[in-house]
Amino acid sequence: MANARTSRRILWLLYQPYKWLVFAPLLVISTCFFVGLGIIIVILFDDRVANRIAGAWWARFNSFITPMRVTVVGRENVEKNRSYVVVSNHQSLYDIFVLFGWLKIDLKWVIKKELRTFPVFGYAAEKGGNILIDRSNPKEAYESLEKARQKTTGGTSIMILPEGTRSRTGELGEFKKGAFWLAQNLDLSILPITIINTRNILPTDTLDLFPGRALMKIHESVDVRRYDEGSFDRLIVDVRNIIAQGLEDYQRNQQPEGAK
Repeated sequence: MANARTSRRILWLLYQPYKWLVFAPLLVISTCFFVGLGIIIVILFDDRVANRIAGAWWARFNSFITPMRVTVVGRENVEKNRSYVVVSNHQSLYDIFVLFGWLKIDLKWVIKKELRTFPVFGYAAEKGGNILIDRSNPKEAYESLEKARQKTTGGTSIMILPEGTRSRTGELGEFKKGAFWLAQNLDLSILPITIINTRNILPTDTLDLFPGRALMKIHESVDVRRYDEGSFDRLIVDVRNIIAQGLEDYQRNQQPEGAK
């Protein structure tokens, strides 16, 4: 164990010059390039094509130069040309790379309207057809719901991270109700996803980036029509348990043989 820690420390020290002198500049350059490419594609074609090309390439390029390898399990649970409300746990900023780069679904993100003021990101998010919502304004929230309803056609799905923020402990947080309310109002099945190990690549609230492997497990979709108003809370619990089980199964498989 001590030798493993020493080896990792040496690798971490060797990685630092690469992180600051190579990765960081390439991240900035590639983000500006792919945002610009995405805007051009939106003008010439539409936001679906922009997300499929610029968004996916941006995510895969920056994963490659980290480097981060991604394994996907359960892709057969995604039906072609079907729309979902996609929900996932949130461990790291690198979850965005995993979802954009490897889910292979046209995703529209539900994000806070305040993020529209962020330079480059806010403009690109709006042009990409994502849904900006003002949760303090019921009228605007309803209008955002109508926008979401118009977008969920032909396999376009809505992406929400129901914990609301990145986990600082690695433990799965409580889920907010918005994603589930949206799924019921849009009559869309929920597609639960468990993302594993991105926290070890880039922990929350740090710049302590380190190469690694991530796993994305796509679970079977959950039909919201099986839940009425009286069982709404059970829908949230059931979906959260599915995602939590993905984390638990991975942790169990990582234990040395004979460990308890």
